[in-house]
Amino acid sequence: MNEWPEGWTGDDRGPRYGRGSSGAEPEGARVMRQVRRGPAPQRGQGPYGRPGGQGPAAPPHGVPRQPSYVDGGQGPAYAGDGQGYDSGYNTGQVYGRPAGDHGGPGAGGSRGPRPAPNWGRRIKWTAITVVAVVVVTSVATYFWADSKLRREVDLSKVIERPEPGKGTNYLIVGSDSREGMSAEDKKKLHTGSAEGKRTDSMMILHVGDNGDTLISLPRDSDVEIPSFRGAESGKLYPATGRHTKLNAAYAEDGPALLVRTIEYNTGLHIDHYVEIGFAGFANIVDAVGGVEITIDKPFKDKWSGADFQAGKQKLNGEEALAFVRTRHAFAASDLQRTRNQQKFLSALAHQVATPGTVLNPFKLYPTLGAGLDSLIVDKDMGLWDLASMFWAMKGVSGGDGTSMNMPISGSVGGNLVWDKAKLKTLVNELNNDQKVTVTGD
Repeated sequence: MNEWPEGWTGDDRGPRYGRGSSGAEPEGARVMRQVRRGPAPQRGQGPYGRPGGQGPAAPPHGVPRQPSYVDGGQGPAYAGDGQGYDSGYNTGQVYGRPAGDHGGPGAGGSRGPRPAPNWGRRIKWTAITVVAVVVVTSVATYFWADSKLRREVDLSKVIERPEPGKGTNYLIVGSDSREGMSAEDKKKLHTGSAEGKRTDSMMILHVGDNGDTLISLPRDSDVEIPSFRGAESGKLYPATGRHTKLNAAYAEDGPALLVRTIEYNTGLHIDHYVEIGFAGFANIVDAVGGVEITIDKPFKDKWSGADFQAGKQKLNGEEALAFVRTRHAFAASDLQRTRNQQKFLSALAHQVATPGTVLNPFKLYPTLGAGLDSLIVDKDMGLWDLASMFWAMKGVSGGDGTSMNMPISGSVGGNLVWDKAKLKTLVNELNNDQKVTVTGD
């Protein structure tokens, strides 16, 4: 049965949109918008191509009329409206937004291109960051290294000292201390197990403006023991005119008496004291990865464990210690040993001061750790003083300075006697920081 009143059809039901409707057309915001593709209608035409004023043809099957949006229009086109809406499909623009407008909510107008990165600013802040990291690391390393120095020698206990001259004089001592060594270490390094400490090598390094000078003092040098104050007891010991070997002064009362004896017999003022033992020396050499050195003639010594062929070679810690301790294999005995010690220490300083060690934290920190843990210095010694000493030794090995033995005039009772005339000239040149003209054996 037909529900429509007599004479009505589905096409004649007008603006009704469901049962109970009052016939009002739904609001545009609630209407499902329908996008129509194709050319924009000509002016005067309706959205479905019908002449304007005639109204749109009713869609079939009772579907309500929908607003039409056609390309090129500016808004919704209802019946009788000759304007369409640009869907944006053909231009790539967003619905309802003019072409070229990609702004966010509330943005209006066109948005310019993204500004180019400020590379100058980036480079500036990167450089500042790198410098800050380097400074902080350097300061931290300095205080760490400074805290590891063993400042155990008090030179203020040395009495009747000569006046300081120009430049700086370092007394560098290699002792036979077995401190920290196990029985296996002693056997491996051929050090023996003697108690206490003696000195196998003593050198004076003068650092000045007219070239640096490294002078070896043979351990068998004949010296007079002057009056001195005991390092531990504080007791004053008067001079007796007693002569002995230089290394006996160290064995008798340690660094303080050694400094007092050298100053008394030379007239040089010792500014700083540096001592290193067997284990520390070997550890430093191993930490830098070995030291290259050229050996002129082959030699072998059962006492030190040395067994070397001639030629250029890299020595590890064990081999280096044997090299600087050997004296029984040479006719010149202690004099040849001091020459070898100078040669090796200069090569070691050169190796430590290379960019490959200084700029490589995997070498620098182990080297600093090994060296600073084993060095014994005076109470006034600082890291800058230590660095100055190593740079001077590097310069000597590079030909920028002079290396020599103390001038010898002969021997008495097996002890080496210093040449007093040459010694006086040498000391005068060092005190006045003049170029050294004296030669030694």
